[in-house]
Amino acid sequence: MRAAARRRRRGAERRPRFAITVTAVFFALLYVPIGVVVLFSFNSQKSLTVFDHASLRWYGAFLRDDVLLDSLGMSLRVSLVAMVGSVVLGVALALGLVRGRNRLGSFAGLVMLVPLVTPEIVTGVAAMLLFKGLGITLSTTTVMLAEITFSISYVTVILRSRVAALNPEIEEAAMDLGATRRQAVRLVTLPALLPGILASAVLVFALVFDDFVLAYFTTGVDPQPLSVRIYSAIRFGVQPTVNAVGTLMLAGSVGLIALALAIPRLFGRRGGLDLLSGK
Repeated sequence: MRAAARRRRRGAERRPRFAITVTAVFFALLYVPIGVVVLFSFNSQKSLTVFDHASLRWYGAFLRDDVLLDSLGMSLRVSLVAMVGSVVLGVALALGLVRGRNRLGSFAGLVMLVPLVTPEIVTGVAAMLLFKGLGITLSTTTVMLAEITFSISYVTVILRSRVAALNPEIEEAAMDLGATRRQAVRLVTLPALLPGILASAVLVFALVFDDFVLAYFTTGVDPQPLSVRIYSAIRFGVQPTVNAVGTLMLAGSVGLIALALAIPRLFGRRGGLDLLSGK
C-alpha cells in the first residue's frame, strides 16, 4: 500500500512534459521573430539575413528620416490626446455606472464591454464609414476621435471595480463637514482613484501608440501614424530602418506597460496585475 501511494505521489509530482513542450514552442514562435527584428536592428550591413557586426547605423538613419519623425510626432500627439480624452470620459463613466444602480446602468456597463470583444477591424471599418457618412475628411482629428472612443472601455473597466470598492461613507463624511458633492468627488474620490487613473492612462497611451488597424482605417494621406507609415514602407520591401523603429516601439511599449503595472505599488496599493484584471 505504501509503495502504491509513493508511486501515485511521484506520478502527481511528475512534470507534464507535453504541456511544457507546447508552452515552449508557443513562446518560441511568438518571441523568436521579435528577437530577430531586434538583432538585425543593430546590423551594420543592409542585409536582413546575414549579421555582420553590431552598429547603431539604422538608428541614426531613423533620426535623419524626416518622414518617419513626422509620423512619430503624430503618433505621440494622437496617443496623448487619446489618453487624456479617454481617461476623463472613462472616470466619469465609471462613477456613473457604479453610482447609478439601475437597469440603465447595468445595460450601459454591458455595452462598455462590447468594444473589448469586437474585432478591431470591424471597429475600424465602422469608424471610417461613420466619418465618410458625415462628410468628415479623414485626418489626424478622425484618428484621435476613433482612438478615444475605442479606449474609453479600457479605462472604464479598470476603474469601475476601483470605484465600487470605495466606501461611499467617505464622501458622505466630507459633505457632512461642509463639502459639496463636486468637492467631495474632487477632494476625496479622485485622489483615492489616482493609482488606477494613472495606470489606465499609461496603458491607453501604450495601446494607442502601437495601434495599427483603427489608425489605418481612419487616418488621412499625410501625416500618417508611425504604425501605418511602417506598413506602407514594408509593402515595397523591408528596410533595416524599420527594424530600428520596431525595436524602439517595442522598448517604449514594454516600458510603459511596466510603468502601468508598477504605479499601484508606488502608491502602496495592490499589484498592477490585480488592478488591470479588475480583482
